[in-house]
Amino acid sequence: MSVATGRSWVGDWSRRALALGAAALLMGSYLAVLATITDIAGGTDRLVLFVAGSLLAATLLARFLPAFLAPVLAAGLFAVGLWSYVQAVPNGGVLLRSLGVVRSDVIALLTGLSILRIAEAGVWAVGFAPAPTFLTWYFALRRRYVASALVGGAALSFFVLTGDAGPVVVLVGVVGAAGVVGFGDLERHRGGVRQVETLVVVLAAMIVLAPLVSIVPGGATDPLVSSGGGGPETVEAGLLAGGDEVNVQGSISLSPKVRFTVESSSADYWRVAGYDRYTGQGWVRTGDDRPYNGSLAGPPGDSTRLTQTYTVKTPLSILPAAWKPTDLSGAPADDARVSSLAGLQPDGTLDNGTTYTVTSQRPNWTADELRSAGQDYPDGLRSRYTQLPESTPDRVANRTDRLTANADNPYDTARIIERHLERTKNYSLNVSRPNGNIADSFLFEMGKGYCTYYATTMVTMLRTQDIPARFVTGYTSGQRVAEDEWVVRGLDSHAWVEVYFPETGWVRFDPTPGGPRSAVEESNLQNARAGNVSNVDTNQSEDGEWTPTTETTTADESESTGADTTQSANPAGLERAVEQDAAAAANGSTTPAGRGAAAGTTPGGDSSSLPDLPSPSREQVAFGLVTLVGLVAGTRRFGLGKRLYRALWLRYWPSGSPTTVVEGGFERLEYLLADEHRPRRNGETPREYLAAIGADERAARVGELFERAHYGGTVSEADAAEARTLVAELRAERTPVLGRFRRSRERGPDSI
Repeated sequence: MSVATGRSWVGDWSRRALALGAAALLMGSYLAVLATITDIAGGTDRLVLFVAGSLLAATLLARFLPAFLAPVLAAGLFAVGLWSYVQAVPNGGVLLRSLGVVRSDVIALLTGLSILRIAEAGVWAVGFAPAPTFLTWYFALRRRYVASALVGGAALSFFVLTGDAGPVVVLVGVVGAAGVVGFGDLERHRGGVRQVETLVVVLAAMIVLAPLVSIVPGGATDPLVSSGGGGPETVEAGLLAGGDEVNVQGSISLSPKVRFTVESSSADYWRVAGYDRYTGQGWVRTGDDRPYNGSLAGPPGDSTRLTQTYTVKTPLSILPAAWKPTDLSGAPADDARVSSLAGLQPDGTLDNGTTYTVTSQRPNWTADELRSAGQDYPDGLRSRYTQLPESTPDRVANRTDRLTANADNPYDTARIIERHLERTKNYSLNVSRPNGNIADSFLFEMGKGYCTYYATTMVTMLRTQDIPARFVTGYTSGQRVAEDEWVVRGLDSHAWVEVYFPETGWVRFDPTPGGPRSAVEESNLQNARAGNVSNVDTNQSEDGEWTPTTETTTADESESTGADTTQSANPAGLERAVEQDAAAAANGSTTPAGRGAAAGTTPGGDSSSLPDLPSPSREQVAFGLVTLVGLVAGTRRFGLGKRLYRALWLRYWPSGSPTTVVEGGFERLEYLLADEHRPRRNGETPREYLAAIGADERAARVGELFERAHYGGTVSEADAAEARTLVAELRAERTPVLGRFRRSRERGPDSI
């Protein structure tokens, strides 16, 4: 293909199409972030409508709107979007008049606050999208490619600062911005096919090589993140070190090291954090923290006072406390903060030996009270705690509908789901993290998991029934070493569920099977002791569990935890409903893979069935396609396809008559000699050409056989075999597979 031919398909329209395609790629990078936000927080339909309208407006106005007016129009679009967000925020008008909502949100976002932590994140995303989309596309259509790249790059950079743009999205956006400028420059200078191919290769190389380069330097190891020894990260890393976000992990380990001790009159779950917004891959806590002002409100109903004193044994950046904390004293209280979900947080890290005291008011309830609690929830609570990503598969709700068909109140619904997960899934720390929605995958495709999977799935199932529920992290009670003292280790870190009941408040449910989990934790602890691991025991914890006597165990203690001591928590019909659902699911067409795997095992055991092969993620598919495009462009640009063809062509001869074989042999000889000397000129006979370049006797003999075959047709099978042998010898000495490609003549394979 000649250069002129190469330019023919890379005409003005093609070069412009490539530049516009790169602009679309750049817009797609930050629009993908906005689409994820609206899928989680709501507003996907409006986002699609507003983006389509912005693109249409830019396409129409690019024909006649002066370039200096486009930013003015974009600013107007942004102002309208900001106003819609302010109106959606509670008391937003009042805050706007003081500029509080604008100043606080902008500063927080630019310093790393995720958009998903904003209460009305969906409204914010829909309001943000039109302005940069309009301006990026408008400038691209007006051939102002640098301006287009700057606008799109600024929008993407904003999401980099907020932490909402992942590495793949950032990489796609960078490639898009480079493509806009590069292809736009080629359009202005009327670049040809070779220049286009070179740019494609460079852009593809950026994508392929970027994952191989790490720009994040290694830092100090967080004791809650590392399990030591280079193994999988600990449960605490996924639950307690994530701050305002928790991402569900794959395989994890348990840390046996002591974190803190608790002095308390009774055991409880030592709560650390709650999360309200489910992303499909993890959890986010929305809303702002506030300073602790000396006291917190208690639950709405009857409660029992519980005082706990904590002593830190490993530096911690958390403040565990039994739910619901109402008072904090000690050194951490001076700078403590309260999360939007009423959890306590320290300002910085608590040093080893730090002591603090928490007073909690634990809700008192019975099963009958919760069954009759009704669903008269406080304003805004239902919408906040029943949120699910719009992409959540319908089969999650359908399965929950069938499972809870016999329940007529939120309490019974929660108990059915809790027992269903506890009895039909196996407990294991060794799992492969699914690519899709965590709850959907665990419910239908996974046979085992750990607390994060159980709790996430239960919250999701409850929310499909319009029951307010949230994801909670913290620690179980730990090892009891005295009548009023517990030792809590990293392996006690846990995730569970809280469900809201009017006149009672938040009530704990735990769908993770307790027996298998305790067995795994105990095995881990014993192995650590046998290996002389440091900091696994304190306060005589090596002596084993302290066992209370009959006199020290009272009914009051059990009742104060909120446990139902007067009657079964599973009324008649609920147990049967769980069993009937298990049987129906096992025989029906909707049998989840996880249910089938668990059927032949006991909870906590490993299934003998073969694991499912993981399907490639969208990022992996996109990465593969980009790699393929880069390889194709690189092959064309550097002639690798021709070289590969030549390498094969030199080694495989045509079949047929002796004449065909000899002519094919000379053609291959001519190619070898052209690469070593020069091509044969037009009008130059084979004999003249061989003499001019000083070919050796073997080449001259092949030339002689060629003349006889080509002009006289008098060659035998022996002549053909001789020609094949001679050319093979010359090929072995001269094969220019890695050398510079040069054509011998514009004939035969050379025209490929």
